[in-house]
Amino acid sequence: MTFWEHTEEFIKRLKIPLYTLIIATIAMMVFPANISFLSDPLAYYEPLVAVILRLIREQALPPNVKLIGFEFVAPIELYFVASFFFGLAVTAPVLAYEIFRFIDPALYPHERRALYPFILSFLTLFVGGLILGYFLLVPYGIAALLPFFQITGAEPVISVTSFYYFVFFLTLMTGIVSTFPLFLVLFVKFGIVKTKTLTKNRRYVYFALLVLVLLITPGEGGLANFMLFFIMALLFEGGILVAKHYEKKGEIREPRWLVEAPKCKFCGKTIPASATFCPKCGKSQK
Repeated sequence: MTFWEHTEEFIKRLKIPLYTLIIATIAMMVFPANISFLSDPLAYYEPLVAVILRLIREQALPPNVKLIGFEFVAPIELYFVASFFFGLAVTAPVLAYEIFRFIDPALYPHERRALYPFILSFLTLFVGGLILGYFLLVPYGIAALLPFFQITGAEPVISVTSFYYFVFFLTLMTGIVSTFPLFLVLFVKFGIVKTKTLTKNRRYVYFALLVLVLLITPGEGGLANFMLFFIMALLFEGGILVAKHYEKKGEIREPRWLVEAPKCKFCGKTIPASATFCPKCGKSQK
């Protein structure tokens, strides 16, 4: 297939996730969570997004904290953003499947076998990070901020958009950073970096992780930042242990750009590895 044929195929694959995102977002916005509404239109109407937001509010919001919309458009903004966010969550598996279907024909059998453990590990770490972020970091992060209301004599009243965006962002970022050790292991396995280099420069790695935490969770509270940094440090050390296992088994591949290409014995010109004759001087390499 030509480049444009590949591009056309890729665009065609992206149409399905795009349609899924549109349908899922609209369903979140308008589809009633209470099926009885269909038989009794006069009953209380509550869309799916409202049910999910209510569950988040009941689980993550402390009882002494009140939510308020500082602007008239704040609830409407949250309504659309939350519907899109949850629609994106529904679309993510479809998008991953279409991308896999796009690259699958180009994979060799051994590459396909290596891809399955990667996908499983990525999903496990990402979903585990989402659960950890939502049930651990979010409540502790909010709890860490509440004492400052009492210290400053302020009423614990929070913007409705600020609260939900805090939950969405911290949960999502915890899921993303939880996949960090997987890529660390891949870098070691493909010879891009060595575990000896990482352990030797551990203090610089920790400093980089701390800066990353502060960048992705600005204003989320010191306790939430510390817990996320602690989790990333544990994941880093776990990734080092797994990577060392691959090093001991001798499963490290040399990067292609570090492998010196063969040269002609006579003229010194770079030649293909399988070439019998030099394309420049024509002399045999056997």
